[in-house]
Amino acid sequence: MTGQVRTVDGRVAGRRGQATRQKLLDCLSEMLSSSPYRDVKVIDVARKAGTSPATFYQYFPDVEGAVLEIAEQMAVEGAGLTDVLAERSWVGKSGWQTAQELVDGFLDFWRKNDAILRVVDLGAAEGDKRFYKIRMKILNSVTNSLTDTVKDLQAKGKVDKDVSPAAMAGSLVAMLAAVASHQKGFQSWGVKQAELKPNLALLVHLGITGKKPTK
Repeated sequence: MTGQVRTVDGRVAGRRGQATRQKLLDCLSEMLSSSPYRDVKVIDVARKAGTSPATFYQYFPDVEGAVLEIAEQMAVEGAGLTDVLAERSWVGKSGWQTAQELVDGFLDFWRKNDAILRVVDLGAAEGDKRFYKIRMKILNSVTNSLTDTVKDLQAKGKVDKDVSPAAMAGSLVAMLAAVASHQKGFQSWGVKQAELKPNLALLVHLGITGKKPTK
């Protein structure tokens, strides 16, 4: 944990306090994976962490405040999805590899953070600007990177000028997020994970390059 961690009243938390605070967040994350967000109570989180509600309130104003803290940490990790695209080629076999790795990154990130992402999506859908900003922080970094990629390919004459880079990138990222959040649903339709990934990567490659991939 980097930087100073403060309590609700502004005091700097010591090492033990930081550990307690993180344990509360870890326990809350675990509870969100098995309980509806609005059913989780402070007393239950505190009990699971082996501490008291009073201690919880030293670090967070309420459950929602703690959820937002977890979501912010996750958003920082989500912004790292752009690492997959850093200095990567979309030409030839390299382009197919890049598309596959981007899909893998999205699906893996959503599986790992499924519980908190469901809460973020719920809050954003209900108009809570705090959750909306977190969701955009995750998606914008990838959208901006793909937008730049399409612009670069257009400048090199490899993508039709009629394509809107921002519209294409935004549409692809929205598709990736929607599919990633619905992975269990695909299984109920009889779509195996091994089938989902290459077909999703094909759509991404077609969208970015306008061409079928070279495999």
